[in-house]
Amino acid sequence: MTEIETATDEWPGLQTIADREQLLLAPYAMHSVDSRGRRHAEPPHAYRGPFQRDRDRVVHSAAYRRLSGKMQVFTGDMGDYHRTRLTHTQEVASIARTMARALRLNEDLVEALALFHDIGHPPFGHCGEDALNECLANAGGFSHNQFALTLAEELEIRYQRFPGLNLSFEVLEGQATRVDKRAGRQSPLLEVQVVDAADSITYDAHDTDDAVKLGLVTLDELCETAMIRESVERVRRSHVGLSSEMMRVAVVHDLIDHQVSDVLRRCGAYLAEQPPESAEDARRRPFRIGPTAELNEKKQALERLLFQRVYRHPRLTSVRSEAQSRLRAMFDAYCQHPEWLSKRFDGRVERVGVERAVGEYLAGMTDRYFEQQFQRRLAAGHGG
Repeated sequence: MTEIETATDEWPGLQTIADREQLLLAPYAMHSVDSRGRRHAEPPHAYRGPFQRDRDRVVHSAAYRRLSGKMQVFTGDMGDYHRTRLTHTQEVASIARTMARALRLNEDLVEALALFHDIGHPPFGHCGEDALNECLANAGGFSHNQFALTLAEELEIRYQRFPGLNLSFEVLEGQATRVDKRAGRQSPLLEVQVVDAADSITYDAHDTDDAVKLGLVTLDELCETAMIRESVERVRRSHVGLSSEMMRVAVVHDLIDHQVSDVLRRCGAYLAEQPPESAEDARRRPFRIGPTAELNEKKQALERLLFQRVYRHPRLTSVRSEAQSRLRAMFDAYCQHPEWLSKRFDGRVERVGVERAVGEYLAGMTDRYFEQQFQRRLAAGHGG
């Protein structure tokens, strides 16, 4: 019996996952019946499909909960309005679900992929990742995308029968495509591509929102780019007399809606005119889910401006520099004192070496817990 079959005698009246997907999903969507399963075989669930179970396993994992304590771009000392890694993840999932439903793709798989995609981020965002990658240069480096797979396959301890979360092959493979982006690889599933598109949309809109809210840049400055300028013009045509606060909110809404609509118009037209016969057929084609060339050019211009005016803002660069310095110091100290590692890492040092084990331990910390451990272990000798 496959994982999507239901015990109809025990649960009379329930529609099977396969029947529901056959009714709602396009042929080019990833159907649960075609899943390659899990590394460790499990009995089917009566009313949850495999990708629903994946989503639930991610949500109930410790690594997912810790995302609430990890910065996205802006740090906690800048206030509590801005996004965390968790709120970013939830926003990506929301946008990706909307797009998946419109394109008749597998929403359960899309949601599982979206909720999982950033689970491997270390404390202090991308600057923390850069510091750990430097620390682990002689041990294979560090990538949050790869660490997500390590968490899911080894470090999350939720079940007695197997290590990790035992996620479906499609979720793990979708994450693996972010690790290895070599030219010539088969295209990811359309569900994976939808999540990547939603991630990009979310970054542009919400980094704009947070940066303006925190006073790092103004909407007028961002209007140097066509993307923001046109968004402001659309908002002004449909809303009169908005306060600066409501203008910012309305522009963010418009940025999301405009980008999603652009992707759906382009991709919906292609899938209607040249529909792939299956998920695998879609992967063999050069077509990728994403914005039109015109919008993509505008997105890149906005991202360049955000990089110059926001991500390089002195308030951020000084905080990032200090965070990286502390991370490097903690890495060195824990390598000298591996006994400081959590007891759940007792056997990890023997399996992967001291440096890798220390890097994984630090990567799992929230920003606040890292600071607590820094104050406990090193503050006196670090000028703290």
